[in-house]
Amino acid sequence: MSIWTRISAALSSLASGQPLSEVFDRLRTPPERSVAFTIAVIALGAKLAKADGAVTRDEVRAFREVFVIAPGEEDNAARIFNLARQDVAGFDAYARRIATLFRGRGKAVLRDLLEGLFHVAMADGEYHAREDRLLEEVASIFGLSAREFRALRARCVPGAPPDPYEVLGVTPETPMPQIRRAWRRAVRDSHPDVMIARGVPEEAIRMSEQRLIAINRAWEEISSHR
Repeated sequence: MSIWTRISAALSSLASGQPLSEVFDRLRTPPERSVAFTIAVIALGAKLAKADGAVTRDEVRAFREVFVIAPGEEDNAARIFNLARQDVAGFDAYARRIATLFRGRGKAVLRDLLEGLFHVAMADGEYHAREDRLLEEVASIFGLSAREFRALRARCVPGAPPDPYEVLGVTPETPMPQIRRAWRRAVRDSHPDVMIARGVPEEAIRMSEQRLIAINRAWEEISSHR
């Protein structure tokens, strides 16, 4: 059974009135963790797409940058997205349930998820103020600090030159050895094998490519100046 088939079945349960908690409870153990992660990106992404007042196929196409959608599966992906978009639960309800789902596994998975949402937010080529507010609130529900949120935004949102210190989650006052450790930790956490081990679906590890570019660029900029 493909991952999209399993996601569709789970979201159909939501559409038929089954409580969100029961749907996610069925996805708590491997290999369903990958499905839970994907549902989280799609469901929150659907809410995010409504934040700027315009829902287009661009948001569905944006998943190509994070997930491998097999030829002929585009309509299924769109159906899944629309089911999540039509669910009466607000984005905060999804975010809180997701935070509970991954409780005890550290923040890495939740940062991965938020990074996927940034991909959706940038689907139309713009990053809107309402999208920023929604993602900031999701980050807060996930237990991420304001600095962690800014670091993710600096990596994922093109436009203004990112602050290299925020990309690595440090400050200009942080000692260089500590900055080096932060850089090495960020590189290690972005390795595809590490991401898969913490429950990110194999289709989603392409996020690590953009992440590693930003991390290494930030380290090069800081080290060259100091």
